[in-house]
Amino acid sequence: MKLLRFLLFPFAIIYDVITKVRNILFDLNVLKSTSFNIPVIAVGNLTVGGTGKTPQIEYLIRLLRSEYKVAVLSRGYKRKTEGFQLLNKSHSAEDVGDEPLQFFSKFDGINVAVDANRTNGISELMSLVNPELVLLDDAYQHRKVKAGFYVLLTKFDDLYCQDFLLPTGNLRESRSGANRADIVVVTKCPNQLSDFEMKSIEKKLKLLPNQKLFFSKIEYNENLIGGEETISLSHLNEEFILVTGIAKPTSLLKYLKERELSFTHLQFPDHHHFSEQDLSKIEAARKSLKSKNKIVLTTEKDFVRLKGKIESLFYIEIHNSFLSNQNDFDSSIKEFITNFK
Repeated sequence: MKLLRFLLFPFAIIYDVITKVRNILFDLNVLKSTSFNIPVIAVGNLTVGGTGKTPQIEYLIRLLRSEYKVAVLSRGYKRKTEGFQLLNKSHSAEDVGDEPLQFFSKFDGINVAVDANRTNGISELMSLVNPELVLLDDAYQHRKVKAGFYVLLTKFDDLYCQDFLLPTGNLRESRSGANRADIVVVTKCPNQLSDFEMKSIEKKLKLLPNQKLFFSKIEYNENLIGGEETISLSHLNEEFILVTGIAKPTSLLKYLKERELSFTHLQFPDHHHFSEQDLSKIEAARKSLKSKNKIVLTTEKDFVRLKGKIESLFYIEIHNSFLSNQNDFDSSIKEFITNFK
């Protein structure tokens, strides 16, 4: 695989030229970028998948929903519908995508919509529900919308400054794209990170003077949530099946192994639509367990796609937590909204 990526290096150079020219045209206003008269916060990354966008969006929802009428707009990756969709209780993950459905199901009092055309999506939201602010999920490269504030995520053990352009590396655009960010968050950090390590990462990222840097980690809930039942993680004292359909399940695997839990991992691609064959495979693995409860554990994102299709299904909820300066992060977001004109 590494050899193949190396051989594709010339294509990475071409890709770099194309994305740089595109960004320059947007910077010079040759290509149109639409601004809106309400605060728009874009959350995204420079790399392909796995940086923790979903828990970061959820953090912002929790931070803002009590004070503002919040709307979330996502592309709705791998959905079977097209165009603008304002989520309602009749929608399935196949209709709107797993992450938007997760936001909609989890949080009362917010509006969630999907549209690959983010400009149209924001316009529709403003017309239909009149939000006070919009959170754009995975829209860092969507330059047709000019967000008022950009939150860029980069994974602790996969920093964008140490990566290269597709297809040789995993970067969606040149590292210089990070200059558009107002805030950079290093995600999925270890529980303990020294000041020296933080300063070392800051030097590597070479942020601009106006940019702020934060460090966050993933925290797992001690309770596992099922359809109508909640059990403690401590109840997983017997073998279970773990099903994941996310980009990088490494953090979850590490957490479960640190708890010395016994499980069989069935791994599927990110945003995977589970076929009848997949469901039969999972159910067969579940039934083959010698344990009494025969539990299937999955991620929250996968749960919205598997709910009602697998017996004894539970998910483990995650939260984004800052290692330090959380109040500074919160105030930076709220200051942008308060001062927006």
